[in-house]
Amino acid sequence: MPPRRLALAAPLAFALSLALGGAHAEAPQVSPPQGISAGPCVEGICEYRLSNGLRVLLFPDATQPTVTVNLIYKVGSLQENYGETGMAHLLEHMLFKGTPSHRDIPGEMKKRGIDFNAQTALDRTNYFASFPANDATLEWLLGMEADRMVRSDIARKDLDSEMTVVRNEMENGENSPVSALVERVRSSAYLWHHYGNSTIGARSDVEHVPIERLQAYYRTWYRPDNATLVLAGRIDPDKTLAAVARHFGSVAKPAEPIRAFYTREPAQDGEREVTVRRVGDLRLLMAAYHIPAGTHPDAPALGVLDDILGHVPGGRLHKALVESGLAANIGVGGEQLPDPGLFTALAALPKDGDAAKAEKVLLDQLEHVLDKPVTAEEVAAAKQRAHNGFELAYSNVAGVAMSLSDPVAAGDWRLYFHYRDALENVTVQDVNRVAGKYLQSSNRTLGRFIPTQTPQRADIPEAPSAAIVLQGYTGKEPLVAGEHFDPTPANIQARTETITLDTGVGRGLKLALLPKKTRGGLVTVSANFRFGDADSLRGHDDDSSIAGALLMRGGEGLSREQIDARFEALQTSARISGGLQSARIALTTRRDRLADALALSAKVLRTPSFPEQEFEQYRLQAITGLEASRQEPSTLAGEALGRHFDPWPAGHPLGFRSIEESLAAVKALKLEDVRAFHREFYGTAEGEISVVGDFDPVALKQQLKSLFADWKPGHAYTPIATQYTDVAPEKRRFEAPDKPNGVLLANVNLSLKDTDADYPALIAANYILGGGTLKSRLGDRIRQKEGLSYGVASDLDADASRDDRDDAGTWSVQAIAAPENLDRVERAVREELSRLLKDGVGAEELRDAVSGLLTQREQALAADPSIAATLVSHLFYGRDMQFVADMDAKFKALTVDSVNAAIRKHLKPERFSVYTAGDFAAAKNKAPTKAEN
Repeated sequence: MPPRRLALAAPLAFALSLALGGAHAEAPQVSPPQGISAGPCVEGICEYRLSNGLRVLLFPDATQPTVTVNLIYKVGSLQENYGETGMAHLLEHMLFKGTPSHRDIPGEMKKRGIDFNAQTALDRTNYFASFPANDATLEWLLGMEADRMVRSDIARKDLDSEMTVVRNEMENGENSPVSALVERVRSSAYLWHHYGNSTIGARSDVEHVPIERLQAYYRTWYRPDNATLVLAGRIDPDKTLAAVARHFGSVAKPAEPIRAFYTREPAQDGEREVTVRRVGDLRLLMAAYHIPAGTHPDAPALGVLDDILGHVPGGRLHKALVESGLAANIGVGGEQLPDPGLFTALAALPKDGDAAKAEKVLLDQLEHVLDKPVTAEEVAAAKQRAHNGFELAYSNVAGVAMSLSDPVAAGDWRLYFHYRDALENVTVQDVNRVAGKYLQSSNRTLGRFIPTQTPQRADIPEAPSAAIVLQGYTGKEPLVAGEHFDPTPANIQARTETITLDTGVGRGLKLALLPKKTRGGLVTVSANFRFGDADSLRGHDDDSSIAGALLMRGGEGLSREQIDARFEALQTSARISGGLQSARIALTTRRDRLADALALSAKVLRTPSFPEQEFEQYRLQAITGLEASRQEPSTLAGEALGRHFDPWPAGHPLGFRSIEESLAAVKALKLEDVRAFHREFYGTAEGEISVVGDFDPVALKQQLKSLFADWKPGHAYTPIATQYTDVAPEKRRFEAPDKPNGVLLANVNLSLKDTDADYPALIAANYILGGGTLKSRLGDRIRQKEGLSYGVASDLDADASRDDRDDAGTWSVQAIAAPENLDRVERAVREELSRLLKDGVGAEELRDAVSGLLTQREQALAADPSIAATLVSHLFYGRDMQFVADMDAKFKALTVDSVNAAIRKHLKPERFSVYTAGDFAAAKNKAPTKAEN
């Protein structure tokens, strides 16, 4: 647990795997404060319970510089009754509106630099936050969470604005063909159980719910005995438990017991059909089958079956549908929920594909597994991938804190480990048995209902409780963490060795090596290799991108599937790709696998075979994706913006191309063009490599030199200069029929470099203007006050170059809203831009912005992949970590006068171009919303 997400496969699929080894440590012994009882411990995570019923899970790891807090309530769309659909999700929004003691929760979070959000699912709602370890921040956050657990306002005025925000989020989902189809299939698959209800809810319920009913729903489900609090990272268990007791201990447990839900879905008695007809170009097929709850003994075998069918590139559906050209992408997902869920398969078809044949092949693969039974090799490979995934996931303490949300909802957090261990015992016989038992036509929802004289029914057995499943379960030994590493710029700089390999090409190959002990011996590699210039790259827009996309799809005598399996065997997450002027390697592996993973990566990069079948498969995916995006509001507005702001002459490799131009180019591309680009341009003798983690620097330097220093690119690398261009403002509107959610894009060019004196001041100004949908000037007005948009933000981009000459900066605003509200959104954006110019920023705004920015920058250096990316960037631009420290100092030195002076110098609201797109014709016939009254 959690289950794989049902999603369309990306053009490239990569292994997400890593194994951890080494010694193990016992969980810390903690003496709980009075009123708290100790529960079970598994692999470094320990449970405690307050007298009011609140469960507390502590996962301390002193080597992590951050703390993650995840508060899980067992309430979701399952707990909604007639007239209440969407209430759990609506409450998730309302809990950010404040309490009598915390009037501006998003603002307080942002001021402290806390990365926060919340999520509502079928069976739970969780509120999560992450921040650099800090006792004062943790103390405040615990106090705030305890306060809003029972004292949130849930006021009428807030509901009026937030209801339209949630409705806009609903409309945004309705734009998606996948979301629409998934929602319809779920509602058809379930006759009675609330798993058939969309978490976003019915529009009528969201729009008309009485505030008294929402308040009653809040009092019913937000209570300590219905919640689990997870704290992970750099925490002191004793101090943390004492803080939890101080803040949550006084929260009373209601006298009324938690309401039980007892509806069970009857066995499906025949095929069901649902058809969705909407404007668009993406064609989809989806099949769903009822399966048991997550604690049932069949769940692990269904998980293995999920992987065997859905893995890319080796899975059965990929081979049968994608490799044959019948589908562009596939996805498979099996749910593991407290009650019986669904096993689903989704396929995206080419616009002109054979839908009938694709449907037949899809159903044959799903419902006739026993005609070609699953093999021992397939089961072993699937179990290995699952093992790798769990090992990699458990190295991320914050990720584990989040991953416990679904097991908690399913009955007990230890199910996370129990399911992992149960996978090890799955046999070939188990997988074939569950395939035959549950993947049968009478248990299928595809959209078709056919009467039959001999119905077959898949009776879903009752699953045992989590308590029964976990009797005597203790889990495995916890992993030993790495060293205590302080990720400050000064320490990173002191610990990093920077060298240059003279390869005789350009600036040579630059290395940044940061060895340190890590949890599980993890090591991260980030490499960029550079080639080509503006003249030599003309006409290579498409062959360059597809060459990079196909690198891992065959080479060195290995097929795509074999390359995938090799990296799985090395327990390495690998991404090898390329673009117009560079090739890239990104690895996450462990110390004893690093040398082999690098060697395999070099072979894949240097000797790709570009198989014709993979070329056609990728081209089909690209064409399908381009065609599917044609009528999206974001595409219509984005194309207009891109065309208007394009400064390049015709044929320039960075020039703008429309969807239609891109489609024509991809359709005309030949495989030999792709192979020729690799032969003519690729090389590794100039570039940058950073390595962070547990490795031997001496051996690594020698290997990097032998693998990469001798391969010279066919065309030497010269950066393409990017200069500021003045673009006249324009305003355009585009019709997007049958799209209930619209978009607004606004943009202006600036002459701005990240080394300019005004750059820090403008970053702070943008942070205040639109640095957060929940807390910023744009967010406060457009979402929080007027309730017009689920998402609105601004963005400031400054140029960077090795010679400090490029200055192509931009200032932009993006928002989504119902088409009938886009004019109001545009008016509000323009007014806020003008207010920023006229009034400037205030002292308190600036203080909070600087605090939040500095904390975000500190947080960015808390993860090794982020450090590796920073070091690679510094190698390219000729910088070091002093650049980061100096930038921090510049933020700290900002004053109201300096920021306002920068705003007056650079912000010209009248120069913004604005583009909107949506179904404006349909919007004219709509009744005014509450926000419009």
